[in-house]
Parts: sequence; structure tokens; C-alpha cells
Amino acid sequence: MPNAPSIDLKTTALLVMDYQTAIVDMAADGKDELLKNMTAVIAAARRAKMKIVYVVVGFRPGYPEISPDNMSFSALKTGGLFAQGSPGTEIHSAVAPTAQDVIVTKHRVGAFLGTDMEMVLRANKIETLLLAGIATSGVVLSTLRHAADADFRIVVIADCCSDRDAEVHRVLTQKVFPRQAVVTTADAILAAL
Repeated sequence: MPNAPSIDLKTTALLVMDYQTAIVDMAADGKDELLKNMTAVIAAARRAKMKIVYVVVGFRPGYPEISPDNMSFSALKTGGLFAQGSPGTEIHSAVAPTAQDVIVTKHRVGAFLGTDMEMVLRANKIETLLLAGIATSGVVLSTLRHAADADFRIVVIADCCSDRDAEVHRVLTQKVFPRQAVVTTADAILAAL
């Protein structure tokens, strides 16, 4: 994987996506190493005064955001999962936000559709996104595709991403993502910051 590009702190945001307790616990293989890497990157971003945006999945009471035609999200509704404020929806304590961080709540896989993500980024003159999230084949892929189409510069921190399927993670980070993003490591980001 290449090293991280030079980072303009004023125009770069770190997106910490779906690092919610239930998702970390059920989806993250190598959870301890993943959290260690993410914690280090967040701490470095804070020291550098970089904008940090957390992305969480959550639904209002009664799940009005979920259509019965949406196969994957209908299962969440049926299971009563990710209702705002319910156990497991909180951001994992190892990577918890501070008052200065932004939290964007999403109702679909990607961080942009139906959220105020783009408004937050444009209002803060953000041009480059550092992406970290669970799952690589879910929120990271969907957010990367939208961000690329919206002309953001994208850096994926591969070892701050996780997927239930290690081979899917490998293929995405080594073969698919490099077409639209720089793919790098937490250590390279730490060196760049």
C-alpha cells in the first residue's frame, strides 16, 4: 500500500464510520488491533486540529425511514435494531467523540444519502476525506463511491476498516478502492500528521 499523501489539515476531515458498539462487536475481525489503530489516528487528528466526523446508523421510533421494500434495512426494523438511543448504538468508548466533533446520523449504508454530510463538509471547506469504517463492503464502499462522484479527494485507511469477510476487505482495499482513492495504513497517516 502506498504511503499517505500530504495532508492539508485545513481542508481534510477524518470520517469515523459505524464504530458503534454493536457493529464493532459483531462485525470487526481483529477488534483489538482495529480499535488500537483507530484510537491512534483519532488522537493524531485531534492534536492536528483536523475536523473529525463520526457517522452512525440510527432510526426514529417506529422506523419511519425504512421502506418494506428495502431488504437489508427491513431486517433491522423487524429485529428492532439501531433505534436511536438503544443499547449498542452508542459509539464505541475506545473511539468516543468529543464536543468538538460532528456526528452525522445515517439511515442507509453510505454516509451521504439522506444526511447533512455534504453540507457539513462544504461548510467547513473540506476537500479531502480520510475514510475509516465498518464494514469495508458497506459504509466504506458506499461512502467512497458517493464522495468520488462528488469530487472529494479520498484516502482509505485500510487497517482502520474491517469486514466480516477478510477476502472481500482485501479485494476492495487492494483492487477496487485504488481506482478512486489512495489506500494507506494508520502508521502512514500518523507519519503524515
